[in-house]
Amino acid sequence: MEFPYMEAVVGFMILMYLFETYLDLRQHAALKLPTLPKTLEGVISQKKFEKSRAYSLDKSHFHFVHEFVTILIDSAILFFGILPWFWKKSGTFLPLIGLNEENEILHTLSFLAGVMIWSQITDLPFSLYSTFVIEARHGFNKQTIWLFFRDLIKGICLAIVLGPPIVSAIIVIVQNGGPYLAIYLWAFMFVLSLVMMTIYPVLIAPLFNKFTPLPEGELRLKIEKLASSLKFPLKKLFVVDGSTRSSHSNAYMYGFFKNKRIVLYDTLIQQCKNDEEIVAVIAHELGHWKLNHTMYSFIAVQILTFLQFGGYTLVRNSSDLFRSFGFDTQPVLIGLIIFQHTVIPLQHLVSFGLNLVSRSFEFQADAFAKKLGYGSALRAGLVKLQEENLSAMNTDPWYSAYHYSHPPLVERLAAIDAADKKEE
Repeated sequence: MEFPYMEAVVGFMILMYLFETYLDLRQHAALKLPTLPKTLEGVISQKKFEKSRAYSLDKSHFHFVHEFVTILIDSAILFFGILPWFWKKSGTFLPLIGLNEENEILHTLSFLAGVMIWSQITDLPFSLYSTFVIEARHGFNKQTIWLFFRDLIKGICLAIVLGPPIVSAIIVIVQNGGPYLAIYLWAFMFVLSLVMMTIYPVLIAPLFNKFTPLPEGELRLKIEKLASSLKFPLKKLFVVDGSTRSSHSNAYMYGFFKNKRIVLYDTLIQQCKNDEEIVAVIAHELGHWKLNHTMYSFIAVQILTFLQFGGYTLVRNSSDLFRSFGFDTQPVLIGLIIFQHTVIPLQHLVSFGLNLVSRSFEFQADAFAKKLGYGSALRAGLVKLQEENLSAMNTDPWYSAYHYSHPPLVERLAAIDAADKKEE
């Protein structure tokens, strides 16, 4: 008797949905609390707290609906054999346009085109509601409906241009990889990730946002001085027009080796009237670089990617696994999809572990910025970002431990204050 892989996968998906819904309910209860955490009393204004609470509760209600619809659709697709049915239908479409349905690459691209259309249809109502109802209601959405659909069309066009050669290469590698398949797949994805990290900020990101050099002035001088003192190879310092889409704020850095760039959202500059607060945020980001967090994260991703491909090579020829999901053939893409579903339990454990490490990195980067003398400014900057982004003030400890890659503000401020007390 064959093992019921598909039923086991659907069962675990539902169990995980129930578990995560329980965590969501705990978080929802925390969001409904009418008072600030003691650590934030006198730090966050009551007006900002009420706005944050209303925004977080709106997002929470929306999240419950979205997750319920998602698990319903995903479970139905697997349980009722819609995946193999759609695979067969995507193949029968090819002869209608004069193409060979026996060609696995063409069959796969036809399947993915159908999946993309389906995902756009099912995701669009949620995206529209999130952007033009929730985000707009709380003063964050700045984009027009035209800009929304222009970005959507650009994203689809990029998928059409970049997707086929990548998918075709993966299929060819799997078909010809032999005993070293895992190494070949990992090497391909490694090179692809480097290429994408190189071309994304230069060719892709400018399609969606405008990047301009940070104007000469005190803020630029302070950031350049900080970077120079840490021997950070800063080549370019940009401001991105995030305000054309949202009033949320952020800052990030990217680049390889001696070609690093820092990007500030224009909303961050507008919200933080004090330059020191912005510089403190940058000091935190540079802490990640100085402490090699970015390198450690990249290495971890590469190891996990290799292990995933290694696991895939062990099961890709399992006819029982494919039959359990309703397939009488073993297409490469379907094998990857099925494998991803079968390792969901491990993925959740790995994600939880990575979040633990990420939160540890955040505390270390905060401590790094504090050692540079930006403790007070960082504290003020973190509070300002929390206020302006209307981030949740009250968080459930179980929920944040499972979901958050960054510690809640209360924990970060407590860590900074504890360091101050130790110094005293």
